[in-house]
Amino acid sequence: MDNILQIGDSFIEQNTIFSELIQELNQSFSNSNVIVPLRHHHDFPNPKVDSDSTLLLMPAWNPSKIAGVKIVTVSPENSQFDLPSIQGTYIYFDALKGSVKAIIEAKSLTVKRTAAASALASSYLSRKDSKSMLMIGTGALSINLIKAHVSVRPIENVYLWGRNINKAEAIAAELKNEKFNVYPIQSIEEKISEVDIVSCATLSKTPLVLGAYLKPGQHIDLVGAYRPTMREADDDTIKKTSVFIDTYQGGLKESGDIFIPLQSGVLKEKDIKADLFELCSNQKSGRKNNEEITLFKSVGHSLEDLTAATYYYNKFKNE
Repeated sequence: MDNILQIGDSFIEQNTIFSELIQELNQSFSNSNVIVPLRHHHDFPNPKVDSDSTLLLMPAWNPSKIAGVKIVTVSPENSQFDLPSIQGTYIYFDALKGSVKAIIEAKSLTVKRTAAASALASSYLSRKDSKSMLMIGTGALSINLIKAHVSVRPIENVYLWGRNINKAEAIAAELKNEKFNVYPIQSIEEKISEVDIVSCATLSKTPLVLGAYLKPGQHIDLVGAYRPTMREADDDTIKKTSVFIDTYQGGLKESGDIFIPLQSGVLKEKDIKADLFELCSNQKSGRKNNEEITLFKSVGHSLEDLTAATYYYNKFKNE
């Protein structure tokens, strides 16, 4: 037990280079020997805040090499305690011997790999000349999604909306020394029709991205709405876009953004263009032209966690 590495928030925050992490994910999705069972997803009552919380168990292993499992809780009402909604830990194993190699803080690992996966998708789906972005949501993912998207596209201006304008202003202040501009805005509608990329990471139960406001050539990145009863985009958005998902395994049933349109018949499974495995291995193509509106829905995948854990473990060992 003495040899188990402890990799915390501060190390992950200080040692993430999104271009590197995105490339690691690209390689993992394009040629992976990793076995990934369907994750365990358990909702449990939390009567003191009148809202369910969720326990997620996400295992993955590369036989005789490495393995890992992420144990995470999602508590949507944690803002009232001034705590992040996502908390947990990642246990990183030697898959040959079964010994624990490291315990990694899961919140930072999750937001980094989630943002990197969205940017990886964007590298296939957004226009290469994308210069503007609307970030919907001011949670832990927002800064990471902005930085990740900027690492793959020449984004100059970022517009940021959240239910609390003070949080948007604080994030803008935090990013004031970056090479791009960040502008807090009062409403989604004032910028959604103008930007090249729309990224949404919220716990909203009702759509925030409305198809009526979309324009040709945009890319929509949906990261929140992790339950079948939640959604960030309306049916009109689904009808107007070419839909891509991170994986068929979880993407078809874990989020209302895909599950609800599939159930109602607005979307057919055969109409989903590709997942990240197919995009990264060049089995299927991404954006076809500059007029197409593309949509990527992410629910997260244990392959991303294991890839990120390996990335941070190797950095920690080599520092």
